[in-house]
Amino acid sequence: MSLRQHPLITLLVVLVIASLVWGFWPRPVLVETATVSRAPLTVMIEEEGRTRVIDRYVISAPVDGVACRVDLNVGDSIDQGQVLLSISPLESQVLDPRSRAQAEARVAAANAALLAAKDEAEAAKASADFYTTEVKRLRTLAKRSVISREALDRAEMQALSANASLRSAGHAVDVAQYEREAAEAVLQYSAGAVSGEPAERVPVRSPISGKILKIPHECEGPVRTGEALFEVGDPSLLEVEVDVLSADAVKIKPGTKVLFDRWGGEQVLEGVVRTIEPVGFTKVSALGVEEQRVLVIVDFISPADLWQRLGDGYHVEAQFVLWHEDNVLQVPASSLFRADNGWAVFVVDAGRTTRRAVKVGQRNGLHAQIVENLEQGEIVINHPADDIEEGLRVKKR
Repeated sequence: MSLRQHPLITLLVVLVIASLVWGFWPRPVLVETATVSRAPLTVMIEEEGRTRVIDRYVISAPVDGVACRVDLNVGDSIDQGQVLLSISPLESQVLDPRSRAQAEARVAAANAALLAAKDEAEAAKASADFYTTEVKRLRTLAKRSVISREALDRAEMQALSANASLRSAGHAVDVAQYEREAAEAVLQYSAGAVSGEPAERVPVRSPISGKILKIPHECEGPVRTGEALFEVGDPSLLEVEVDVLSADAVKIKPGTKVLFDRWGGEQVLEGVVRTIEPVGFTKVSALGVEEQRVLVIVDFISPADLWQRLGDGYHVEAQFVLWHEDNVLQVPASSLFRADNGWAVFVVDAGRTTRRAVKVGQRNGLHAQIVENLEQGEIVINHPADDIEEGLRVKKR
C-alpha cells in the first residue's frame, strides 16, 4: 500500500521519528559558572572575644570584722587613697545564763585574788621595813666592832631579799587588778549589752584611680580576712581576650593584625596581637564537642575615642588577618575538586568542559588563590557535580 495514498499515516510516522530523535539527542548540562578574576584576597581566622580591663585590682578585707554598708555603685569614679569603706571589730558573744554565771564567778575569784595579793604585799612591806631597820642598827654596832662584818653582810642580804619580795608583791597586786578588769570586761562588753560606737575602725582604701567594676559585698555584715570587697580598675585601658582553637593559635604570631567587627559601633576597630598564652584549656562547644582552645590577648591600635564606649566584658567579633594581597588571581573555593593528589577545575570552553589541574595558593574558605594553569577571564564550573566529565556539553544555568 503506497504511503502517498495515506498522508496522515506518513505524518504520524515522521512525528514519532522526530520525537525519538529529539528525546535521545544529547543536551547540554545546565551548570553554575564563575569567572576567574583578580581581586583582593584575605585569609582570616574569625572568633568571638570579649574586652577586659588590663589592670584589675581585687580589694580584700585586711582583718576580720563587720563591714559597713557600701555607699558606692558599680561605675563610680574613685581616686587613689580614697576610703571605700571601713571595718569595725566583731561584736562580743551573747552570754547565756550559764556563761554569765561563770563570768560573775570569775569576777568574784579575781576580787579574792586581789585581796590576797594586797595582804601578801602588806606582809612583804612589814618584812622589808624590819630588815631595813635591823641593818641600820647593826651598822652602828659594826662601827664599834661589837659584831663581826659577816653578821652585817648577812643582815644586808636579808634586807635586799625582803625589798625584792616587796616589789614582787606589788607586781602581783597589779596582775590581780588587771585580771579582775578582764573578768569584768566579759560582763561589760557582752553583745546583749547596749554599747556605743566602736572604739576604732579599719579603713579600706583604693590603690588606684579608676572606677568600681564589681562590688561582691554591698550590705553591712561580717567579713573574713581575705574576703573580696571590691574590684576596681581603669576602663580606659582595655585589652581583648579571644579564645581560638589550638590548631589556629599556632598560625597566629605576636604582631598579627586584628579587625573587630559587630561590636556595636559604626567603624571597624583595629588591634594587634600582643601575646598567645602558652597554656590551653578544654571547652565544650555548642554541639557538645570538647575543644582545646587558647587565649590570645590583643591590644587596640585604633584611636581611643573610637572605642571608649566599650567597657569591661563587652562582646566583640575578632578577625585575625593571616595573609592579604590586593591583586590575586582567584576562583571560588567551591569550584575546586581533588584529582591526582592535587586540585583541578572544569574549564568551560566553547560550551564544552575541560578538566585542568591547577596549583592552589592561599584559601580563605570562600575563594582560593590560583598560582598556575588558569588565566583571568576564563570560565570555570562552580559546584561541579559527580556527573560532570571531560568534553561534556554544558550551558550556563
